[in-house]
Formats: sequence, structure tokens, C-alpha cells
Amino acid sequence: MKAKSFTIYHNLVINGSKKDVFEAISDPNHLVNWWPLKCSGEVKLGGVYRLFFSEEYDWLAKVVYFDPYNTFELSMIKSDEDWATTSFKYELVEKKGKLWLNFSHEGWETENDHFKHSSYCWAMLLNGLKNYVEKGSIIPFVDRA
Repeated sequence: MKAKSFTIYHNLVINGSKKDVFEAISDPNHLVNWWPLKCSGEVKLGGVYRLFFSEEYDWLAKVVYFDPYNTFELSMIKSDEDWATTSFKYELVEKKGKLWLNFSHEGWETENDHFKHSSYCWAMLLNGLKNYVEKGSIIPFVDRA
């Protein structure tokens, strides 16, 4: 029997092209403008990303699903204990003339305080992504969720 897991979901409209949004969620040169302090990685299936937030939070994730301009999914391979079993997915869907970003962060073992805090942080960060794509706004790292 598979253990129960929990998922964070956020869906939002981003006024931009699929290409621009996909690059913002997958290209390390764009990721640093709305999420980690530093980032490196290969934008391809099997590529490994280094997501550096601080010395304590220097994580690795692997690209486990890659459909350019549609879906991008990373699975954690080095992180803190709560994120270790998780993966997060970005899906771009056009509906009624709008571009939706459907986000999920799956595989949480518990709905603990870190799960709840991460859900809040993702909402704030995804708003930063939206503002980055739509307006070119970059929130300084110290001010991100």
C-alpha cells in the first residue's frame, strides 16, 4: 500500500508567451530573478539543477519531465528532510485566450508547518514569477518569501 502524500497547488494567469514563461521557470539565468539566489543546471530531461538559497539550503533537483513550452518537472535529489521526497511541476495551459500556469509541489509526507509555510512561500514566489514575466520586476533575494 502506497503511503499517503500531500500536494501544494497554485494556478495563476500570466500575461506572457508560453516561451517567456517556460524560460522563466526552467532557465537558471531567469530562475535567479524570482526564486533561488544562485542556480545552475541543464534545461533537458535528466538535467541536474543546483538551487542555492544559502549555505544551509544548497539543494539539487533533477529534471524528470520536460515538454518544452508545456510542462517542466523537477524532483529533489538533495534537500532538507521535508523536501527530499518531493517534486514540483509547472504546466502551461492556454484556456479562453489566457495562459494559465498550473503549479504543483507533490510528495510531501506530512502537512506539517514546513508544508504550510512552503505553500505560502510558493504563492509569493509565483506572484514574483508573474511580475517578472509581465513587468520585468525582480524582487531582491532577501525580500523573497
